[in-house]
Amino acid sequence: MGSPSEILLGTTDHGLGLILGIAGACRTDELVNLTVDDIEDVGSSLIAKIPNTKTKIPRIFVVTDVGNMLELFRKYLSLRPPHVKHKRLFLYYKAGKCSSHPVGKNTMGKIPSVVASYLKLPDVACYTGHCLRRSSATLLADAGVDITTIKRHAGWKSTTVAEGYVENSIENKTKIANQVF
Repeated sequence: MGSPSEILLGTTDHGLGLILGIAGACRTDELVNLTVDDIEDVGSSLIAKIPNTKTKIPRIFVVTDVGNMLELFRKYLSLRPPHVKHKRLFLYYKAGKCSSHPVGKNTMGKIPSVVASYLKLPDVACYTGHCLRRSSATLLADAGVDITTIKRHAGWKSTTVAEGYVENSIENKTKIANQVF
């Protein structure tokens, strides 16, 4: 899985998977199926395309350079061995080396639990790959983004489904309390 510092600093597939998963409200299989051709580095940001989605509607999202995320992406790509015959973005990375073997759905789905374990959160097993979509929706809602934008971002057609992904976070409860008082 990589050391905790590798995971959080993005020097493994876990760090980049976490960044892309939350930035794009991605399903685990969408991350697994990302190819190097699906991510375009345009200098000041990354444009990511999810061509194959559960709803059959392709999505596009952008990753900006907040927190040196572009540097992490570029570093990850630079570790890619030249002999890799496939285009899958995520490759198995261990002990400072990147192999040609693609990361599978189960490994990708464990990213949130690995991060939760590092952060010493309770109930680590509850943190699954689906947490990336839920976290993305909750962060957007907590930032005051309207439900239509959240639906568009994650590719949900139903408002009810989109609202079901938004956690009732302490940050949101605090905003409400401040508005009440």
